[in-house]
Amino acid sequence: MPAEPHRDDAAARLRDAGLKVTAPRLAVLDAVSGHGHLDADAVLARVTGTLPGTSLQSVYNVLAALTEAGLLRRIEPAESPALYESRTGDNHHHVVCTRCRAVADVDCVVGHAPCLAPSDTGGFAIQTAEVTFWGLCADCRREEAG
Repeated sequence: MPAEPHRDDAAARLRDAGLKVTAPRLAVLDAVSGHGHLDADAVLARVTGTLPGTSLQSVYNVLAALTEAGLLRRIEPAESPALYESRTGDNHHHVVCTRCRAVADVDCVVGHAPCLAPSDTGGFAIQTAEVTFWGLCADCRREEAG
């Protein structure tokens, strides 16, 4: 039976990033891909469906390797656990609900990286800008109004 196309693509992405193709890496990449913003516990819950017995520490190790390789992006909204997403390379931003902590992507404010130019770089060569917008999501606004 031939391998699933998305698994072949994931394996190629791992190889292209200079990483060995392993079952935990494939499972974590699959768990995060297309599923929004997940914390390590949510990734573990998805991974244990295909790899029972996987530890949370193993998930953290794989998340770190995939993030370092540029295959995942880690964001850290204030007062929230680190979240991982598969949308990388476009310098998009995020909006976080102040009530339920839902997170959504927001396209770049200006349309190219970095989206914001600081008045003083302090000698740094700016490569990316990370912006987090805060507010109430549609569900929380409806609940508050109702």
